[in-house]
Amino acid sequence: MNNAIELKNLSKTFFDKKNINVLKKVNFKFQLGKIYSIMGPSGSGKSTLLNLISLIDKPTSGSIKFLNKTIDFNNNENNDIFRANNIGIIYQQDNLLTDFTALENVYLACLASGLDKNLSNHKARNILKQVGLANRIDHYPNELSGGEKQRVSISRALVNEPNIILADEPTGSLDKKNADEIFDLLKKQITPNRLILFATHNRFLANKSDCLLEMVDGRLKSINARI
Repeated sequence: MNNAIELKNLSKTFFDKKNINVLKKVNFKFQLGKIYSIMGPSGSGKSTLLNLISLIDKPTSGSIKFLNKTIDFNNNENNDIFRANNIGIIYQQDNLLTDFTALENVYLACLASGLDKNLSNHKARNILKQVGLANRIDHYPNELSGGEKQRVSISRALVNEPNIILADEPTGSLDKKNADEIFDLLKKQITPNRLILFATHNRFLANKSDCLLEMVDGRLKSINARI
């Protein structure tokens, strides 16, 4: 079984005036070569789960394995390096740097992984061409449409050739036409050595995935696995 991610009894509690148990002993195995969707109401824990898998946040208890290697959440430096080289992240809001062009936004992500300037430039141009933005590389975010900005975000997530892509409501701020195009673009990025996991409120798009998951009372439930 080509499991890329294994969640074991993964829990997350936010401690405030009242403890909030967002995730409760989540167990699941994600396979390479597949696209997964997660549905659930706002506040159900979808984004929290993605933040844990992306190593941006730490669980209260439980573990995460990537390719059978257990993550040490106390080793921030190693986890940052792992994320830069293995995980691409796409958000609902594009989070692009407004003072940089489309090319520069993608180029900087490549530099962050340790590649030299010439190779970073070449890879950034190539991936932007692949997503249909060859004629927009020198445009700034405020000169791009919503769909174009998400294509830059996808390019930024893909440029380091990660085997895990996490997308948090990547089509949430787009109209139906652009949402369908962005989802189809994401689905084309699946390879035997890559998986995509995206959170969405759009059941039509979620049903196109290989496995539809739902966050229910802090737990992850499989709805229509076709794997």
